[in-house]
Amino acid sequence: MKISNNWLKDYIKTELSSEKISAYLTDIGLEVEGVDQFESVKGSLGGIVVGKILTCEKHPNADKLSKTTVDVGAGKVLEIVCGAPNVAAGQTVPVALVGTKMYAKDGTSFDIKKAKIRGEVSEGMICAEDELGLSNDHSGIMVLDPEKFEIGKNFADYFELTNDEVYEIGLTPNRTDAMSHYGVARDLHAFLVSNNLKSEFTKIESKILNIEGSHDFKLEVENSELTPRYLGAIIENVQVKPSPDWLKARLKAIGLSPINNVVDITNYILHGLGQPLHAFDADKILGKKVKVGTVKEGTKFKTLDGVERTMNGSEIIIKDGQDNPMCIGGVFGGLESGVSSETKTIFLESAYFNPVAIRKASKYHGLNTDASFRFERGVDPNNARTALTHAITFLQELAGGKLVGEILESYPEKIKDHYVVLRYSKIDQIIGTKIHREKIKEILKSLEITILNEIQNGLELSVPVYRADVTREIDVIEEILRIYGYNKIEAPKKISFTPVKLDFEDQDALENAWARTLQANGFHEVMNNSLTSVKDETDAVKLLNPLSNDLAFMRNSLLEGLLENAIFNINRKSPDLKFFELGKVYHKKTKYQERKQMAILTTGRELPENWLQPKSATDFYHLKAYVKILLEKLNLDLHESALEDDRFSDALEIAAEGKTLARLGKVSPQLLKDFDISQEVFYAEIELENCQALRTKDNLKFVDIPKFNKIRRDLALLVDKTISYSELYEVAKKNKSPFLKKINLFDVYEGQNLPEGKKSYALSFELLNEEKTLEEKEISEVMTSLIKSFEKELKAELR
Repeated sequence: MKISNNWLKDYIKTELSSEKISAYLTDIGLEVEGVDQFESVKGSLGGIVVGKILTCEKHPNADKLSKTTVDVGAGKVLEIVCGAPNVAAGQTVPVALVGTKMYAKDGTSFDIKKAKIRGEVSEGMICAEDELGLSNDHSGIMVLDPEKFEIGKNFADYFELTNDEVYEIGLTPNRTDAMSHYGVARDLHAFLVSNNLKSEFTKIESKILNIEGSHDFKLEVENSELTPRYLGAIIENVQVKPSPDWLKARLKAIGLSPINNVVDITNYILHGLGQPLHAFDADKILGKKVKVGTVKEGTKFKTLDGVERTMNGSEIIIKDGQDNPMCIGGVFGGLESGVSSETKTIFLESAYFNPVAIRKASKYHGLNTDASFRFERGVDPNNARTALTHAITFLQELAGGKLVGEILESYPEKIKDHYVVLRYSKIDQIIGTKIHREKIKEILKSLEITILNEIQNGLELSVPVYRADVTREIDVIEEILRIYGYNKIEAPKKISFTPVKLDFEDQDALENAWARTLQANGFHEVMNNSLTSVKDETDAVKLLNPLSNDLAFMRNSLLEGLLENAIFNINRKSPDLKFFELGKVYHKKTKYQERKQMAILTTGRELPENWLQPKSATDFYHLKAYVKILLEKLNLDLHESALEDDRFSDALEIAAEGKTLARLGKVSPQLLKDFDISQEVFYAEIELENCQALRTKDNLKFVDIPKFNKIRRDLALLVDKTISYSELYEVAKKNKSPFLKKINLFDVYEGQNLPEGKKSYALSFELLNEEKTLEEKEISEVMTSLIKSFEKELKAELR
């Protein structure tokens, strides 16, 4: 937000330099991000004189140029070549003499020199308005009134130039009280007074108005919850015309373009006092009645920008007596009811609207205006009449208007100030030092916080309603510290703390351990936005007030974000990727669900290209190995099964004790096509909360190296093609022998020399007795038991 130094001084008188003001504003949390110099007339008018064109004829060598002679006073006549279409003999014009420094719109400058243009001498330049920084008009040279401008006079003498310094303030959303020059001045004054610096603050109050005649307009507010306070005034005999230079300069200083005196006055009040106003052409208000309420969903309404918008039925709408929409209250005006050059009577609105309703309307229609910016954060309801009376005074002075009849108002229930109990002991505890009690009272008074009563160890306070963010004791303490000065609080020389050992049940410990494991294996962690767009809204969680359609839903999978990361890197010649992400996913089923997952994505080569392994493309089994590395640390009995999931062409689910721990597979070609990815991608997601719930304390065990050798035996089993390895594994795991330590699949064969519909699995079994060497009889008993189980349960045959 931009704050003009000259404008600021309308409300606060201080002898401080702009550098000091800038520093103090930063001290109180209104951080100044930069200071710009402003001139009401951009560029320098030095060297510009008033001249008169004596002759004007066509340039002999260029159709679009004119050759002129110009009298610049003191009997001096210059030859000047001019390309403007409107140049003519007899005109009084501004002339830039040789040596004048001119400024372009981009801030660069150039000097006027004597030169030859297409063979003709040119000894200066006849200027257009934009070349002098007076406007953006470059349609032709600026023609002056010969009765007001004297030949040979300095052009700058006819202008009251304004220089200003403009502070760019980084304002946090909670500081609604400082969203105006008056609010910033009030806050700065509190700081200066508290620090014994000279400052005089001009408090703005409602003006006593001169009322002429009466009117027959009526006001109806349909819902006081949406519009707690609404005021309107009728001003007649308004002359819509350009604003005076001082008002234009104020608006230009903060980056606003002057439009006309009526609009400029409302903008002046908005940025000066922080209260948005809106002016309607009163003659266009049918039925001479203003109604504030809502309209039916689907109602069409054309706003000031010429766009026809469809109402959703929740917006605050300003309507005429026949329920025709005139304005989206607090957001944007209507095209038909706006003030024009023909307007003679206006209805001037000042209101306090429900902040939530304004924010919803603003976001729904994508209209972010200066008015909605303030209304949705909460303006001062007690400032509505004050701002209105000041605007009316300006309209009387600058537009010749006259106030007719009493101001219309709806304010059924006054919005009360915040009641807060402040304890001195709490102040000492939070700040870490003891501030003198009288100093605390002085700061509260400077902040316009009223002390209702002094109680034991504290104060009862009434906080002004314009401080929407100060509603609790801790908020008041923050305000005291802000004004007192953070730099006055000394840092303790000794800091003591007790390290907290993470409990085994702490999920962060598990996540950190897994993250370190993946990083050690060449993975990079990514973080993606949890807001996204979805194609299928079946179980998606939709936001009530999305920032945009692309960010309208909570993500229901981490895969899409990782695929975006992948294509971003692939397009930048980095196709070999290993990513993981820790994040939450959201679903709407019978109730809303929120789960935390670890997602893993691999694509490209598993190892960098080299002469030993020129083709080391990552595959499903590489991904599975990484997942198993993590899950095996849980010390659980893991079960694998095939998974049907539209995101994968081939997928596997790993579970334990009936709970899903992980899903992994090869990403489907269609999904890859949607993201314009042409290489294979493998993805896994681990359910962190399930893993944590099943995690056991004895997941790490240290044992002696076995003194006796392991024994390996192999079996080649002929089974139906429908039988999977996981089924064989499960049958073998049921074997009750304590000697069976490991089961592994080392070969699968289908083809010649096998019966039709059959395939062969070759399995190895490791057996170990930790107490003694296994005897052949014991080994045979285990293998015989396994063979019988395979034959009985899966009808397997030995090959």
